[in-house]
Amino acid sequence: MQSLEALLDEAVEKVQLPKGDSWSVHKFGGTCVGNSDRIRNVANIIVKDESQNKLAVVSAMSKITDMMYDLIDKAQSRDDSYITALDAVLEKHKSTAADLLDGDDLANFLDHLYLDINNLKAMLRAIFIAGHVTESFSDFVVGHGELWSAQLLSAVVRKSGLECKCMDTRDVLVVNPTSSNQVDPDYLESGRRLEKWHSQNPCGTIVATGFIASTPQNIPTTLKRDGSDFSAAIMGALYRAHQVTIWTDVDGVYSADPRKVSEAVILKKLSYQEAWEMSYFGANVLHPRTIIPVMKYDIPIVIRNIFNLDAPGTMICRRAGLESEDNEQVESPVKGFATIDNLALVNVEGTGMAGIPGTASEIFGAVKDVGANVIMISQASSEHSVCFAVPETDVKAVAATLESRFRQALDAGRLSQIAIVPNCSILAAVGQKMASTPGVSATLFNALAKANINVRAIAQGCSEYNITVVVKREDCIRALRAVHSRFYLSRTTIAMGIIGPGLIGGTLLDQLKDQAAVLKEKFNIDLRVMGITGSSNMLLSDIGIDLSMWRDLLKEKGENADLKKFVQNVHGNHFIPNTVIVDCTADSYVASYYHDWLRRGIHVVTPNKKANSGPLEQYLKLRSLQRQSYTHYFYEATVGAGLPIITTLQGLLETGDKISRIEGIFSGTLSYIFNNFVGTRAFSEVVKEAKEAGFTEPDPRDDLSGTDVARKVIILARESGLKLELSDIPVQSLVPEPLKESASAEEFLQQLPQYDQDLAKQREEAEANGEVLRYVGVVDVINQKGRVELRRYRKEHPFAQLSGSDNIIAFSTQRYEKQPLIVRGPGAGAEVTAGGVFSDILRLASYLGAPS
Repeated sequence: MQSLEALLDEAVEKVQLPKGDSWSVHKFGGTCVGNSDRIRNVANIIVKDESQNKLAVVSAMSKITDMMYDLIDKAQSRDDSYITALDAVLEKHKSTAADLLDGDDLANFLDHLYLDINNLKAMLRAIFIAGHVTESFSDFVVGHGELWSAQLLSAVVRKSGLECKCMDTRDVLVVNPTSSNQVDPDYLESGRRLEKWHSQNPCGTIVATGFIASTPQNIPTTLKRDGSDFSAAIMGALYRAHQVTIWTDVDGVYSADPRKVSEAVILKKLSYQEAWEMSYFGANVLHPRTIIPVMKYDIPIVIRNIFNLDAPGTMICRRAGLESEDNEQVESPVKGFATIDNLALVNVEGTGMAGIPGTASEIFGAVKDVGANVIMISQASSEHSVCFAVPETDVKAVAATLESRFRQALDAGRLSQIAIVPNCSILAAVGQKMASTPGVSATLFNALAKANINVRAIAQGCSEYNITVVVKREDCIRALRAVHSRFYLSRTTIAMGIIGPGLIGGTLLDQLKDQAAVLKEKFNIDLRVMGITGSSNMLLSDIGIDLSMWRDLLKEKGENADLKKFVQNVHGNHFIPNTVIVDCTADSYVASYYHDWLRRGIHVVTPNKKANSGPLEQYLKLRSLQRQSYTHYFYEATVGAGLPIITTLQGLLETGDKISRIEGIFSGTLSYIFNNFVGTRAFSEVVKEAKEAGFTEPDPRDDLSGTDVARKVIILARESGLKLELSDIPVQSLVPEPLKESASAEEFLQQLPQYDQDLAKQREEAEANGEVLRYVGVVDVINQKGRVELRRYRKEHPFAQLSGSDNIIAFSTQRYEKQPLIVRGPGAGAEVTAGGVFSDILRLASYLGAPS
């Protein structure tokens, strides 16, 4: 039996007609010839094609094929409304012809049209009477749509002055039906008939019908799915054309479905193999069989947009490299991504399968008997299980058949189970260069892991043209966006929810607004705020809140705050693979949700100290979860606002240094107070000044109690490996005991001067010894203790050199034993705290794949 290549060679050699580079082939789909204006546009493209010879393959006008099938269904069901439905088909073509043609051209077309309609009425009447239709009758009826559009288009081309003939491809293309509801072209016989057709119709411009053909017995048939594309490819091969152009309504083949990935790009070139891999997985590319005829002669297929002639489209050819500006060949290892939804996994498992020949054959024989299509197969080398994906509509029948076929093996324990995993989707990464590029799989799975997506099954052929993974259906779009972003360096998009739009949160939102454009342009980072919530109202968005007017929007369009709904809105947007909640509150209730958010794959960034200084058991559980997953938890601003204290400590520990002591002034408020508590100034006077300057909490006792410093000490102690509770830290409060229960902050400030004497005395004693008072927190790692207290330091000590509200932290370690490592800078204020939170957000973006 001759091979396809041999048949093509023989057919092409025997066709004695002008062939080769002088021919171009065009294929126009139904939308391209949907109405009279579009038919004129197509005729214009044909006329302007400067090729010496050209052939245009056309589909039926849009919706006509469906209407023709509907006629058959009505007639077969003995529904006499098929008559009026046929009249609608007649009217559509009559009105289109009247708009396009006149004189003899119009009369000739209408003569053919009326003759065809009368024949169809007789045939449909016979179907109506019989209540049954054969496949050949059906194909004959349906094929008329192509005949009429080809006749109309060829007449319009002739009107422009160009000689043009109309080819009924049923006279030329011969195909043999197969058992799989497809057809195999008979290239040798088709070549002979093409030569005969040309001898009778010598012409350099031809409009041919797509989709329809004949059997060797001259019975009308169709080329089945994507038949017009297929017939154009067959003609391209028979003519040995220099190019086949498929005209459609998109600009080309995208790197991913643009409805799911907004950053998807048009691919300039694809190899034949890449094109058919992508089309198998549902991408809007050619059907694989369309590519086979043109591959033999390296005839490129170009997919172009009939409605956007400026777009160059996508070329499918032998070499699929992308050229850089200096014309060096640069190939992307992954060209595109495609998905298939509504699948189920079937897993046949058991130790009795190992080493037993024919088990896989039995499994897939049973699946074949059901008539189900196996989309993907995965089998481990241990042979203990075979896993495969089938359409969800077939899975029950497949499972029932397998359980029946293997009942004895199941009962005997040779097979342990036949398990079904429903609600699955397939994600395929396709690229010719994947085979020779190390690390592609690692990059793909890393991107999925960072988007917190679990992979249920994997398949990769030895050709390495594609890597296929099975994921949960609800994760599919997030997975697609995550891998597309990673390989195409498109924007690392992060959906953000801001909790607490007060002083710090509001400042952060303003910083995000000011920096958004720069982050997008220079760093490919798209930070999209999908929700803002306070304690009473919240603002939600599906696409991102306009940060230039977020305050007004929150007032005017805000709704009642609902934390569960807020998180669902931010995280439920499957178009964005990564989600971060930024908690700018000091609320322990909000902090109690961190564990659940991290578990669900939501990253957390916060200046809120309550989680890390709360109950030790909850803290350990939170950190354990964070370390075991690809979900990130950043909290730099919990200690020292925008100063790099946490990251410095983590860096020391990760590089093997041993911490012995951390000592510092951790409160910007108390730093300001003791920096200004000099000379003869009263303590109460300085506290009042600090409050008026906005350095203190609304109630200064919250700062003077030392609890805030104690929380920071606990955070650093736990970060250093100490397992301490907040209650383990002795705290020297600066609030006089009788004033702890004062009714209000104002009353406290009024009565505070009565207690100035004690601190004034401590200051005088310190000054007499050349020292200053400083309120510090200490982590004694060696003795596994911490404390918060008022201490005295020599005036030459770094802690005595501060100004304003600066913080200072000294790390004494094995490396920094003689001279501590010191971090110093502003440790309070909305700007620097928000800046510290912003820095954590950008660190998250870099971890998720943004270029550094």
